Amino acid sequence: MESRGDIVGRLIEASDGDFDAVTQSDEWVLVDFWAPWCGPCKMIAPVLEQLSGEREMTIAKVNTDINPLSAGKFGIRGIPALLLFHNGQLIDQQAGAMPKPMFDQWLDRHMA
Repeated sequence: MESRGDIVGRLIEASDGDFDAVTQSDEWVLVDFWAPWCGPCKMIAPVLEQLSGEREMTIAKVNTDINPLSAGKFGIRGIPALLLFHNGQLIDQQAGAMPKPMFDQWLDRHMA
């Protein structure tokens, strides 16, 4: 895990080409399927950035407009869609935008 000063996790852009390598990590990985035109995706972007500074995890943003294969592999039909991986295994998924306290509850349930 990258650690830069008070930064705990990391926020990266992922693509169809590196999706498997990113999600097969032995770390916690939260994948955010999003698109530039998606209003709810824009609403949760600051929350995800905040989470990357608070939690030891990688947050991988996948733009579905230019990376449709990864979304299709998981049957993503609506965005934002969030998939949580640990040790290369899909742990849970969540669809739609939610406020930060709900993100924290969802992540705490799995990461505790």
